[in-house]
Amino acid sequence: MTETQNSDPSRTTYYVAVGAGQILEDPEAAAFEFAIRANEDEVNQLLVLFEELQDSDEDNALHFSGSPTVSDDPGNETYDALFKDIYRMLHKLGTDETRKHIESMNILH
Repeated sequence: MTETQNSDPSRTTYYVAVGAGQILEDPEAAAFEFAIRANEDEVNQLLVLFEELQDSDEDNALHFSGSPTVSDDPGNETYDALFKDIYRMLHKLGTDETRKHIESMNILH
């Protein structure tokens, strides 16, 4: 995270649970994986991505083809793209620790 992000008063620290699609202001409210510094618009963008990811996941479940090993389904591509978009945004907004962790996951390539 840049020094500007750290000192920007319009940014608040949030705690993100990717699996649950939650963005929390209280780190004690629930388990979380990542800390970010974001403004209200960025939080809203991230929430939209979480909603789209959930919709994509539900669509894939409803259109199950009976072959769980097929990974080239176009629905999977949408899900994967949204997942990467979320992690790109978390990386952009993340604390130094968050950014390093996401980089170690090698999922942004």
